[in-house]
Amino acid sequence: MNHFQRRSGRLHAEQVPLDELARTHGTPLYVYSTATLTRHWKVLERSLRGLRHLTCYAVKANGNLSVLSTLARLGAGFDIVSGGELYRVLQAGGDPRKVVFSGVGKRDDEIAFALGAGVRVLDVESASELARVSVVARRLGVRAPVALRVNPDVDARTHPYISTGLHRNKFGVPAEEALRLYRLAARDPALHVKGAAMHIGSQITEVAPFLDAVKRMLGLVRKLEKEGITLGHLDIGGGLGIPYDASAEPPPTPAVWGAALRKALRGFRGEVLLEPGRVLVGNAGVLLTRVLHVKRNGRRRFVVVDAGMTDLVRPAMYQAFHEIEPVGSPAERQVTCDVVGPICESSDFLAKGRRMPEVAQGDLLCVRSAGAYGFSMSSQYNARPRAAEVLVDGEEALLARRRETYADLVRGEEPARRGGRLGSRRGLR
Repeated sequence: MNHFQRRSGRLHAEQVPLDELARTHGTPLYVYSTATLTRHWKVLERSLRGLRHLTCYAVKANGNLSVLSTLARLGAGFDIVSGGELYRVLQAGGDPRKVVFSGVGKRDDEIAFALGAGVRVLDVESASELARVSVVARRLGVRAPVALRVNPDVDARTHPYISTGLHRNKFGVPAEEALRLYRLAARDPALHVKGAAMHIGSQITEVAPFLDAVKRMLGLVRKLEKEGITLGHLDIGGGLGIPYDASAEPPPTPAVWGAALRKALRGFRGEVLLEPGRVLVGNAGVLLTRVLHVKRNGRRRFVVVDAGMTDLVRPAMYQAFHEIEPVGSPAERQVTCDVVGPICESSDFLAKGRRMPEVAQGDLLCVRSAGAYGFSMSSQYNARPRAAEVLVDGEEALLARRRETYADLVRGEEPARRGGRLGSRRGLR
């Protein structure tokens, strides 16, 4: 359920008409719903009732400060994968003691930043990284809280680009290596072993892969306990999918997912950490785009819009499906068309062979389920300023991020001087 509904034929975000937001802020435009964010958070938390847990929102899904601050007020922790994401969380008022620092390639300065900020735990993904965390912790004179991210070798049966729990993926350490690394970490005075972590993928549409991975992780927990290494928490990651296509089989509801997890984790005495992203914000956001042209190439009908793969790359990268509909009253006539953007790439499309109401130049379209991995994966390719973002709360609309300008495109750059020469060799030293 989301709060993007029609009233008198016009699509609204809560109480605000989407066409009014487009007139005020231009297009392409991301619009997020506070009511939907709040509802999704409460539904997820209710599904986990009775399980001692901390829900750490995956910042990579959508890192806008308005989104982060809304979730922080609801009590969320945060799952981060870079120093920049930690900076965002702190700027939004997030509690560093509720932050899990994941990621396969942390730099020393990012590790130092996290330790200085007092994050809850660093999820370590290799023997080399464990050694680097120890070195940085010694340099700072602190004891680093760590958990090993274990690769359980479970097929999440999702798109191969967002599968993370198989041995062929770059993430985590094999279970057989984890035992050795836990022994090393437990003996290192610069490290404090806190728990274990896993994450098997994203947009997962079945419960079984979660349960299989949890079972394997609990087996590791029991082996560690026999060696005197007790884990305070088990991080089971995120990845629960959302319904992008209304005509497709829906993924399990949070209630079904939560009930299965509660049963599987019944024997675990520590705290359970979770890292949901898409399930919280995916359907809490839409992308508004304006029709520039309608054209035909032979029998092919193209609807050219002002949003492209620079704004929403998921269709090009993952062949992902997003519902697209007119913001105004839909025409009765249905046509088959490709909805494409202005980028100089044949992969620049939002939909191919889509059956939808006929549209005309100037019409405003709504791309659904764009709240996760939409703006956060956007770029300035083709020198296109990135879109604005708006957060709606009831009848109010906050400009959560202004649209970039041409000046923003070159901020931090310098042209070559002196007839194209960069300067003397002395000047380069």
